[in-house]
Amino acid sequence: MEMTPRRWQDTCQYLSDVFGRVDGPSGDAQLATLMPRAVAAGLPDIAVSHDVGRLLKLLTQTATHDAASTGVVIELGTLAGYSGIWLARGLPASGRLITVEYEPEHARFASAEFERAGVGDCVEVIIGAALDVLPRLAERLGPRSIDMAFLDAIKTEYERYAAILTPMLRPGGLLVADNALGSGSWWIDSPPGTSPERDAVDRFNRTVAGNPGFQTACVPIRQGVLIARKTD
Repeated sequence: MEMTPRRWQDTCQYLSDVFGRVDGPSGDAQLATLMPRAVAAGLPDIAVSHDVGRLLKLLTQTATHDAASTGVVIELGTLAGYSGIWLARGLPASGRLITVEYEPEHARFASAEFERAGVGDCVEVIIGAALDVLPRLAERLGPRSIDMAFLDAIKTEYERYAAILTPMLRPGGLLVADNALGSGSWWIDSPPGTSPERDAVDRFNRTVAGNPGFQTACVPIRQGVLIARKTD
């Protein structure tokens, strides 16, 4: 059966309804109200969806709860802290999330939300451009020092992020990227050359998928989540 645009929208809504609830008796009022509060504070209305958040928590638990774990996760693109809370809640008791945000106001808002969510003690927020911060983190932490990296910052820089992060990932660690299939202004099936972001993400996807040092897949929820497991 053909996947029409309407059918795709309905499928995404189903995924959100079934796998992405954060309200109700088993939900989380803080997460459910975070983005409306962020928008009221002047932050852009940009965050992963609830179902992607659940996936991030599951991936974090998978990456950080085995014998080889280092307990360290890096996130690029904190914004209001929504995805960071999901990541932090997947950490073991001794785990740590290092999240990098360019805008100081966004970082301050997110830091308060991490405290409100009860994960402030395990989250380090670094203010700065990802390409400036990453080399310092690589020197500070060393090779094979992290369990997982989540990319959700500047799409045209994804390839350069991955080049720095790959040596930092331990064998079995995960490289995860949001917007692997699109965003609000572009989609991956648009012709090449229609968007710098589209072309950059296409190159990133193909580079990671073609890297023999990774086992790679893409989960087509929301705007696409690339998941790559380092094999050596």
